Amino acid sequence: MSLPQVIVLAVGLITFVAAIYAGGALVVASSSPIWLTAAIVAFVPVGGRKVIEWLPVAGRWVWRATGGQLVFRHHVVKPRPAGTLALPGDAAALREWEDPETGAAMIHDPHAQTLTAVIGVTHPAFVLLDPGEQERRVSGWGRVLATACRSGRIARVQISERTLPDSGSGLAEWWTRYGKDDNTWPAVNYRELIGRAGPATERHATTISLALDMKACARQIRAAGGGMKGTAAVLRQEMATFASALRAAEITPTGWLSPGEVAVILRSAYDPAAGQALERHGEIGRSLATAGPVGLNETWERLRSDSAYHAVLWVSEWPRSSVYPDFLRPLLLTSGIQRTFTMIYTPVRADVAARDIRKKKVGLMSDATQRARMGQIEDAERAAEFQDVLQQESDLTAGHGVLRYTGLIAVSARTEDALEESVAAIEQTAVQASCETRRLVGQQAHAFAVAALPLCLGV
Repeated sequence: MSLPQVIVLAVGLITFVAAIYAGGALVVASSSPIWLTAAIVAFVPVGGRKVIEWLPVAGRWVWRATGGQLVFRHHVVKPRPAGTLALPGDAAALREWEDPETGAAMIHDPHAQTLTAVIGVTHPAFVLLDPGEQERRVSGWGRVLATACRSGRIARVQISERTLPDSGSGLAEWWTRYGKDDNTWPAVNYRELIGRAGPATERHATTISLALDMKACARQIRAAGGGMKGTAAVLRQEMATFASALRAAEITPTGWLSPGEVAVILRSAYDPAAGQALERHGEIGRSLATAGPVGLNETWERLRSDSAYHAVLWVSEWPRSSVYPDFLRPLLLTSGIQRTFTMIYTPVRADVAARDIRKKKVGLMSDATQRARMGQIEDAERAAEFQDVLQQESDLTAGHGVLRYTGLIAVSARTEDALEESVAAIEQTAVQASCETRRLVGQQAHAFAVAALPLCLGV
């Protein structure tokens, strides 16, 4: 049981025992609202969660609703403080810092004490590779994640895979490079056709965000000069190491994103209708100070911003049995749906991971010995759990890292009906991928910022 369940159950049990000693059946009956409510709250599930687990979500929702925090409107006349991002909710505290050496945008979270940089990557079509090549690339990606665990200075790693309508910029670039624009009738018609080209297909864009833990590397920051300048210097070291690991894994980095490129991603997330224009015209929409939404309304199950409705799903259960490396193919290759699939990794230091594994191993072995002494039969679930712990210990000894991971899916659509259809389709494809998804009700605004924005925000 979780700690809240234990506390609530303890309160109910103490009340029940005290009532028995105080006055017998009459006092027990009169105190039944207390201990009976405690039992219901601790054990009765609602929507896949126990009632006690819903209380923080519902309490925060009521507090935000009474405080008017479910609605956001951008103040057009009132200027924002310099260096801040025009984002709603908890992300309003984020600050931008442009690294003078690399030109990369570094996002500072003063509350979580992290500094984040975002890199774009390209990779071959994984599903078209043979199984042996897929296994080799999976091992290479494992080494990349192990690199993030070794230094102990990385707070989070976020992978975002977005589906975007093709704006036609690729056609325009091809025509500029290879076309013969001699003002003849075919050239004029072809140029006009490219100018009117709409989103005929979809394209996929992948980014990886790296968040530096400023508390864990305080000594290195002071040695580098302190302040944001020293923090940026330490993050640059991690950026260089991580980019080298990506190249070794045959993942091609396209460069660390500049403030303008990050601004386009943020603006396109909240206002998908403007994304095509922003990509076709590279000189507009490149300011982080205006990259946020103009308006935002949050309800219990969805979020509405500028030109779209959004819903965020949490991958609550991953495959229980062995699967192929491309088990997420049905989910990632779904066409006709605008969505962002995000994986957030939290690295665990090797010594902490080894200590946790030893604790789990000793606990499972002690439980097995106790059950054998009592004559209980060993079940398959506990045997599988013990084998998983042994596999983790073996992987850690072999040099791999231990990470806690969270999967989120942000779905966007023009209307509420289209959003519900898209969410239903995503839920069905998740079942095909042997995963289970649940909508993060009561926390859609923060969940969308975490899932759709490559800023390594805390879950």
